[in-house]
Amino acid sequence: MTQKKNVLITGGAGFIGLHLTKLHVKRGDSVTIIDNFFRGKSDPDFKRVVEAGDVKLLETDLTTLEGWNKIDGDFDYVYHLAAVNGTDLFYKIPHEVLRINLLTAIYSLEWFKNQNKKSKILFTSSNEAYAGALEAFNKLPIPTPEDVPLVISDVKNPRWTYASTKAIGEQLYLHYAKSFDLRTVIVRPHNFYGPRAGFNHVIPQFIERITKKTDPFPIFGADDTRSFCYIQDAVEAMLAVMESDKTDNDIYHIGTTDETVISDLAETLFNISSWHPKKLTIKKSPEGSVKRRLADVSKIEKAVGWKAQTNLHDGLVKTFKWYKDKF
Repeated sequence: MTQKKNVLITGGAGFIGLHLTKLHVKRGDSVTIIDNFFRGKSDPDFKRVVEAGDVKLLETDLTTLEGWNKIDGDFDYVYHLAAVNGTDLFYKIPHEVLRINLLTAIYSLEWFKNQNKKSKILFTSSNEAYAGALEAFNKLPIPTPEDVPLVISDVKNPRWTYASTKAIGEQLYLHYAKSFDLRTVIVRPHNFYGPRAGFNHVIPQFIERITKKTDPFPIFGADDTRSFCYIQDAVEAMLAVMESDKTDNDIYHIGTTDETVISDLAETLFNISSWHPKKLTIKKSPEGSVKRRLADVSKIEKAVGWKAQTNLHDGLVKTFKWYKDKF
């Protein structure tokens, strides 16, 4: 039986944050969630988790050191997930994406080195950090390893504000760790999906169209590919790199080894729902979308023995069941 841990999760009301909270509660850990509900939701799922487990909710401004200093307690694990995300927001409020994400990253480290230095802190980066390399040079190795160049292809394009904050955040965590003898770890999520993932991603959008029997059925970027990782596998990977000394001050991709064509994703969901449209309407990929995405996850497997266990069909069955009554 593992020893009870005291855990801090910023952005704990979000998709990844709440599933991570549930994992730690199941282990018997004590969890403090920080969230301002800008994107996270105080929905029934969130309330059940908070009320059922040893969970404390704190609302504070993480863009100031004063806000961080309101956090009370010594934590064994600190997960910094809080950030402004969402492609629509990159275009609507790019200045806030930059301001909030950079300040929270900086102050997370300032607070950590002053208040919680003996534990370990995880920074959630993104595969967006290297997506600009494909746009700039039309070339990325597939599967893509962690050591590819991080490129902002056009600083004038607000599309890349989020990616900029993740690239700089990675540098902050690596160089603070070296300068102040901290234990950090960085993860780059690759297409996490599952219950409660929001409604602006391809899987919930497909489920909504299926539920409403949209016909003709539109598919954007039908021949694009992604490697979809079920959320339960994903948070177990985050816990694994947090627990291991081998992962200190390094970067790890979290994803699967399966490259899925978007049109095949749609077909799998049609089969799960037992409904097929009579006609498909194939449309161009969304603006800023990359053609292929497949993470090289050999590094995390070698370090901690983690591999995704949930196949896409089984994960989609669980996801469809959760979403089908939400539209």
